[in-house]
Amino acid sequence: MLSRRVVVTGMAGFSPIGNDWERIHASLLAKRSGIRYLPDWEKYNGLLTRLGAPVENFELPAHYTRKNTRSMGRVSLLATRATELALIDAGLLGDPIVSSGRTGVAYGSSVGSTPAIADFGKMLINQDIGNLNATTYLKMMGHTSTANVALFFQVRGRVIPSVSACTSGSQGVGFAYEAIKFGLQDVMLAGGAEELCPTEAATFDALYATSTRNDTPELTPRPFDRDRDGLVIGEGGCTLVLEELQHALQRGANIYAEVAGFATNADGTHVTQPNAETMQIVMRLALEDAAISPADIAYISAHGTATEQGDIAESHATWAVFGSGTPISSLKSYTGHTLGACGALEAMVSIRMMRENWFHPTLNLDHPDPRCAELDYITGDGRRIESEYVMSNNFAFGGVNTSLVFRRWKT
Repeated sequence: MLSRRVVVTGMAGFSPIGNDWERIHASLLAKRSGIRYLPDWEKYNGLLTRLGAPVENFELPAHYTRKNTRSMGRVSLLATRATELALIDAGLLGDPIVSSGRTGVAYGSSVGSTPAIADFGKMLINQDIGNLNATTYLKMMGHTSTANVALFFQVRGRVIPSVSACTSGSQGVGFAYEAIKFGLQDVMLAGGAEELCPTEAATFDALYATSTRNDTPELTPRPFDRDRDGLVIGEGGCTLVLEELQHALQRGANIYAEVAGFATNADGTHVTQPNAETMQIVMRLALEDAAISPADIAYISAHGTATEQGDIAESHATWAVFGSGTPISSLKSYTGHTLGACGALEAMVSIRMMRENWFHPTLNLDHPDPRCAELDYITGDGRRIESEYVMSNNFAFGGVNTSLVFRRWKT
């Protein structure tokens, strides 16, 4: 079976702690959280949390006109602009390869743009379609970010919607990797996005899984900590440009890292409760795909949501594969849970940190929960680590699990 090497040649993202790597890196170094108290959420009766992690200072350039964005809600705008910046970073914006049929898109979000969904809800409640127009459904549909990215850049290759809640972004990257690895495409635009919405907070509120430290947003979330009280919802968008190695080398592309391995599986047990056994299996499958052993992984980017069941299951699954000696930390302690964007954002940050030889700590991890496995949790001011391989893990509602392995690119 054909198997080609896949590299990352462009990356860009919008996050609650910065909209480019320099600002994200500065926030990580300063241990500066993107969690905010959102006074506008006070109007929702019964909503326990008032915390969120918005993307601030998100602006579109003038060529994003009303005409070419009319099918986009905020989630698609985050996805499209991140993709444009990633293409610029890769040196491929405007390159004929993008529209040749040899470039595809693998992208996702948990849900479409929620204001558009609300307009359909008003129709059912008011029995009146006055709020609807020709683009309402295009903003609402589950694959809106995937379709709009493909349309905006006139992509004619494969379009793979990875609409799988918290693994949307990581599945996007993984499916893109497989499309290139097996010769189906030469370039893929991969990632995920999500727009901040109180309905998403309400989903976890109903499960008593949100943080309610509304007066002290800087002290939450607390992944793997005994004093955690739940997650915080965030938003963002992140795109990685994946490319077949020889294609990248022939055009003299800057290479950030190699995608060395990927795996995804399903729990098959419960729609919301995580399963440590299948989490463990997906990590082992990713290592097998990369043809490496657990000892080769120098750092693990945890899903680390700061929910009780999630933290405990993930920690024990990780310990079963790696033991207690592999450093691990959670980006969500800074950004909150960016849902469909998190897998791509965490992959990008992991790759960047691998190149910096410095890995961020988990914020607010003061007292590890004794019910979690004894892992090498990075705290304090972070840690300097020289690494050849890093792993990024994500786990989603529906029992969907993903694991990505990235290899340092040696120039």
